[in-house]
Amino acid sequence: MRKLTTTLFAAAAILAVGPALAQNAPASGAAIMPPKPICNNPNALGVSRTVEIDTTGAPGFGFEHFKAYDFLRDKEVVLTFDDGPWPNNTPMVLKALADQCTRATFFVIGKHAGYYPDLLKQVAAQGHTVGTHTWAHQDLSNKSVEEAKAEIEKGIAATSISLGNQPVQPFFRFPALRHPPEVVKYLAERNVGIFSTDFDSFDFKMRKPDQVIASVMKKLEKHGKGIVLMHDFQGATAQAVPELLGKLKAGGYKIVHITGKTPVEPIKEYRDAVLKEMGGGLENARPMSSVIRDVQ
Repeated sequence: MRKLTTTLFAAAAILAVGPALAQNAPASGAAIMPPKPICNNPNALGVSRTVEIDTTGAPGFGFEHFKAYDFLRDKEVVLTFDDGPWPNNTPMVLKALADQCTRATFFVIGKHAGYYPDLLKQVAAQGHTVGTHTWAHQDLSNKSVEEAKAEIEKGIAATSISLGNQPVQPFFRFPALRHPPEVVKYLAERNVGIFSTDFDSFDFKMRKPDQVIASVMKKLEKHGKGIVLMHDFQGATAQAVPELLGKLKAGGYKIVHITGKTPVEPIKEYRDAVLKEMGGGLENARPMSSVIRDVQ
């Protein structure tokens, strides 16, 4: 297991965030409502509407795999980012979203959440939705049900711990979008919604921001709307987001923000396992910037 880093990331580049998460923590089982944004950009892309999703029974979303629920209207877009949080790249994405007063959904890897809890707190504090994407980005179609269950639950636990023991949004995305039926059944028991995508940007294959922008805009023009899959882990994507958001605004697209009706709670045995692996003290740690600073 990689040791937790003490590197200070580029949080200074991010706009000021809202009140501390602890002050806005919902009661157990309560709906997760994002803080209201403060927007100083009169020409911002913004958020057209916020959609609350009841994830009872693990409904699936994203036409690449699931056809039952088409909640987007023409020209509406849900922005999603996988594999974070990650230094430099995630802060760039957050700043671009803040500049446009808009919101996205981040499907985070549990280990990455443990490496960079301060950064994950920035994601949540800015009102973005934080879903999960397993503990270590394992392809669950190659795992036993018990192994897959552990990957899912450790990812949920690590995300909750890294957010200061806050509830976690009940949204999950399978790595490689491979979802074995028996694992889908388990998510139904946990009432965790499954997100595929309407189209994949395939930004992980790209090295230039222009390629990412062209990929997303071309597919949006073809589909007219959609849940868009990108990766804040990827440098080219992080660099592309400011211009991409501008093109969405210019093209008349509107952003839909999603939030869950009822959070998912971590299971104790997996929480204990994650704490043991991630190291002690993380659940009660103050923000690193309030503990460590350069003095010369």
